[in-house]
Amino acid sequence: MARLTWHGHSCFTLVTDDDTRIMFDPFLEENPKADIGLKDVEDLDFILASHGHFDHFTDAIPLAKRTGATIVGAFELATFAQNQGVENVHPMNIGGGHAFPFGYAKMTPALHTATVAGDDEGAFTTQPAGWWLDMNGKRLYHAGDTALLTDMQLLKGKVDVALLPIGDNFTMGPDDAAIAVEFIEPRVVIPMHYGTWELIDQDPNAFKEKVAEWAEVVILDAGDSYNF
Repeated sequence: MARLTWHGHSCFTLVTDDDTRIMFDPFLEENPKADIGLKDVEDLDFILASHGHFDHFTDAIPLAKRTGATIVGAFELATFAQNQGVENVHPMNIGGGHAFPFGYAKMTPALHTATVAGDDEGAFTTQPAGWWLDMNGKRLYHAGDTALLTDMQLLKGKVDVALLPIGDNFTMGPDDAAIAVEFIEPRVVIPMHYGTWELIDQDPNAFKEKVAEWAEVVILDAGDSYNF
């Protein structure tokens, strides 16, 4: 059984059936809602980065250096991480996928902006993305930071658990996220990227009511887990 634990914002730890430990979009030290800090992460195999903004990537490099985890992300992010002394990286790009030991991971489109946190010279840019994972038939979609995309309709029938931002202002809000659920038709939706700061404060229960006819909504507090 796979276990997905939310650490606030868009940061999740996924422990797969074979005990591979994956973290999406590490944001712990400066995350006011995080349940853990960097020092609390002892074992990590992979870090999947959706884009380079500080609230998704700032902790990826120190985590990778300390744990030996492989950073998987856009070519530019992987190259930047290497330049910062990270030994294990796997560069990818949108639309591409790769068979990892834990399963197949594909970078999906996301509509957002991106800089690379820590790139003081401004030499690196990166295209934001989401992640679609197929782990022996268990299919997970982490949308990353994104607006509503009609491309999401291509995922219809291919997602068991969808992690969708609902915070508005920087990403799609509850209304657009509800349309995304209609497009994708996942079995379960877990809202993310909300409540970290007042600017993106939302009521997840109101979102739950909006999509009740399309999917089950699981609302997590930081530190809570969902097994699937």
